[in-house]
Amino acid sequence: MDIGNALRLLRLQRGLTQEEMADRCELSKGFISQVERNLASPSIATLTDMLECLGSSLSSFFAEQKDERIVFTPQDMFEKKDEELLRGSVTWLIPDAQKNQMEPILVELGEGGQSYTMPPSEGEEFGYVLSGTVYLITGQEKTKIKHGCSFCIHPRSEHRLINAGKNCARIIWVSTPPSF
Repeated sequence: MDIGNALRLLRLQRGLTQEEMADRCELSKGFISQVERNLASPSIATLTDMLECLGSSLSSFFAEQKDERIVFTPQDMFEKKDEELLRGSVTWLIPDAQKNQMEPILVELGEGGQSYTMPPSEGEEFGYVLSGTVYLITGQEKTKIKHGCSFCIHPRSEHRLINAGKNCARIIWVSTPPSF
């Protein structure tokens, strides 16, 4: 970790000059400059004081900041084939999606295939039929959804998808919170 640069960025985010920070920390402007350029290393006590003046703490300053990924390739995705229940597959489009607030998957159903029966939940689910035609079964209702159409449900009852045709049906299915 580049401590000097991280301190400089934190100081600039707070809108402080080196002189203002030095006054708040009871240090010299020259020392602040040297620390920011990694020419001097503050003691733990001095670093703690500097961070407090910047509205931070040692633990949050050194907390590992992971770069949040926003683009995923096919190599990042996980596919599960289940010939018995689905006659198709489920592909998780984002790794570790169960840790997020939403979980997007790609469901592929062969002829006669159906998704798992999903229990009622407090969340929402959205689906978009990329190809084929499916039936959305919610409780006792059966709704036909064709290629290019979408659905959005607040699943208060069990629900599932069934391929309504002879061709493979492909559906983007997003649930929040994750349920797959």
